Amino acid sequence: MAEHTADLPNVSTLSIGILGGTGDQGKGLARRFAQAGHTVLIGSRSAERAQEAAREIGVRGDENATVAAEADTVIVAVPWEGHGALLASLRDQLAGKIVVDCVNPLGFDKQGAYALPVEEGSAAQQAAAVLPESRVVAAFHHVSAALLLDPTVAKIDLDVLVLGDDRKAIDVVCALAERLPGARGVYAGRLRNAHQVEALTANLISINRRYKAHAGIRVTDV
Repeated sequence: MAEHTADLPNVSTLSIGILGGTGDQGKGLARRFAQAGHTVLIGSRSAERAQEAAREIGVRGDENATVAAEADTVIVAVPWEGHGALLASLRDQLAGKIVVDCVNPLGFDKQGAYALPVEEGSAAQQAAAVLPESRVVAAFHHVSAALLLDPTVAKIDLDVLVLGDDRKAIDVVCALAERLPGARGVYAGRLRNAHQVEALTANLISINRRYKAHAGIRVTDV
């Protein structure tokens, strides 16, 4: 672990914007990154709603466009239904930035969660298609929102699978993953492989429901 971490860049001064930060996943990530010492901005369609959520965890909130423009690195944690349209509307603000997509296109019925088909292949690939001037990386799909938000949980015991086509951007996101105590960033392939990672969330939901757990992923022999 020490050698792995030593190879990664220092990201401690990066500010992090979270689009969709009023949801549990986004708010949980915001809370943990703020605890790690990052400047964190929560975004929402409504500045008032973002500010209300931000006050709960001691960070700043604003409308999505402002957050996208001001943050060094941006995490996308919005509902799948509005994913493509939102990112397309923020193309200019996100140009040149690392955009971390953690959206899981899932459906739910009486049998549980299941992966939805995506024309571009995955949510991350859709993000790359609508943000040609951004450096899109897929990560943070399998981090339990309940654990992120739980003040009694000191460490998040899992590996964050990181996918992308830009090596430097991948290293930055792996380093950000390791800012979460207990977590580790692990390169898991090119962006074209993001579909399997997003779809695996449906399996983890099934595991969690069956065993009343908050399961994550650990990769062996790395």
